[in-house]
Amino acid sequence: MKRITQQDGFTLIEMLIVLLIISILILITIPNVTKHFATIDEKGCTAYVSMVQGQVEAYRVDFMVYPTLDDLVAEGYLKENETTCPNKEEIVITKEGEVRLANAKLETGSDN
Repeated sequence: MKRITQQDGFTLIEMLIVLLIISILILITIPNVTKHFATIDEKGCTAYVSMVQGQVEAYRVDFMVYPTLDDLVAEGYLKENETTCPNKEEIVITKEGEVRLANAKLETGSDN
């Protein structure tokens, strides 16, 4: 019977080096991922406002008046839980049928 004298495998030092490299890679990638979440939320909200604007125009074509968010939900243009942006920012519909974020400042078009 032969005895195996040399075994292949990782030493403790090699395992620690691998774990150190993995830790460094994780530390580099996590901040980049969190930065992109804010950008994704902002772009998603902009796209959602555009979609609701399309629903407002469809309602106006059908009923000849601009709706409120409650009107859009009541007539089935939006679902009950779709009255805010995906990041929970509130949207409003002005009397002129413009959809915007509730906290967005109105731009004045005065040329003096």
